[in-house]
Order: sequence, then C-alpha cells, then structure tokens
Amino acid sequence: MPSLADKIAIITGASSGIGRAAARLFAAEGARLVLCARGKAELAATADEITRAGGVAVPVAGDVKSEEVARKLVDKACEEFGGLDIAFNNAGTMGEMVPVPEISVAGWRETIDTNLTSAFLAAKYQVPAMLERGGGSLIFTSTFVGHTVGFPNLGAYAAGKAGLVGLMQVIAAEFGAQGIRANALLPGGTDTPMGRSVINTPEIRSFVEGLHALKRLAEPEEIARSALFLASDASSFMTGSALMVDGGVSINRT
Repeated sequence: MPSLADKIAIITGASSGIGRAAARLFAAEGARLVLCARGKAELAATADEITRAGGVAVPVAGDVKSEEVARKLVDKACEEFGGLDIAFNNAGTMGEMVPVPEISVAGWRETIDTNLTSAFLAAKYQVPAMLERGGGSLIFTSTFVGHTVGFPNLGAYAAGKAGLVGLMQVIAAEFGAQGIRANALLPGGTDTPMGRSVINTPEIRSFVEGLHALKRLAEPEEIARSALFLASDASSFMTGSALMVDGGVSINRT
C-alpha cells in the first residue's frame, strides 16, 4: 500500500523545486493534495501533471504571508477531502543578500514574514484541523544556514529559517500528546530555481558543491523523499527534530 494512502496534505511552494518534487511524490504515494504557490500558471501546471498521472491535487494560488491564504488552504482541504493529516510548509525566499547593516528594514520584514511568520500562520490553522483527525504531521523547510553554518550576506534568511526550528520544537512539545508531530527539514545546497539564483555561474556551483562532503548538490527529489519520511508513519516516533539532509555540508572540512 502507498505510504500516504488516504492521507490529506497541504504543500506550499509547490510550483517548483522541492515543493513541486514533493507534490509529485506525495501524490504518487496516495495523498490527496492542496497545493499553494504564488505563481498561478506554474501551480496549475503542477496540479495538472499530478492529475494526468492519476493523482489528486487542488491548486490554491496565494501568498503564504497572508493569514487569509493560510486559512483558505485548510478550509479547502477540509471541504474537498474531509480534513487534514499532513502539512509541508515549504515556501520560502532568500531575501536581500547583502551584509546585515545593508539589509533594508522592508527587506528584513519581507524575508522574516515569508520564511517564519508564514509558518506560524500555517500552524495556527493546520493544528486545529489535525486535532480533529486525531493527529498529523507538520513539516517545515528550514536550512543548515543559521543552524550549523553562518553564510555571509544571508542574515535575514538565516534568522527566519533558524526561527522555524524553535517554532517547530514548541509545536512538538505542545501537541505531541494529542498525536501531532512537528519536524523541520534542513536541506543542503539543492539544484532548484531559487538555488540557481545564487549558484549562477559554473565557478560558484563548483565552489558550493565542494563545500559538501558528497561534493555535489542535491536534486529536489532527494529532499522530497526525506519530506515523505517525515510525513509518513515511517517516522511515527520522531518529533521535534531538525533533520539534516545536507550532503555533509555541516561537517565537511575537506
């Protein structure tokens, strides 16, 4: 039986990269999906691809910084499928990539709201819906940046993504006894459109690959498989964890 058979899941940032790969994988494993991203056409294309492959996916275009969108995603899951079991809160942004004194206040707030406040808004509505089902799994996409490594020019990004780990741990402690698990996924360098906005020359790519013990970047599908593990019963005794899927970048010194 597929590992997510009869499960209902929300995935944000689902139009490209890790979110798109996770949407395809979760659908193939039997989940019924509500997908979110800002790009309406790209999101619809992801949903259409899943549907053509025999899966079930409903697109809801919107900005994860909006409380209305957070509520709408949960409402759509409940209306279309009857509840919510899994949420992969994956959408994020790199933000302004400059030294900390040069980050604009507006840029700081935009990055924190996209990477951290959005997760709070998501959980605010996802947790009650999961409680009605007797539990569920929340997954947040964080990063090794700001957790094990401080990369220059990524102050707002690191702060927001590190904050996700703290938020996740509190949710895990608050609702574990009621069947809700919360974990964070911490990818290393991944070959996604957002990643390629930074890793944008052969020289930079070679340098970033060399930072990893595996001497390469991850494919989005590799990170999606780790998200599937956290979403499924295979990780049933795992909560409050920051799961490193970083190709060894955090420990490499070679």
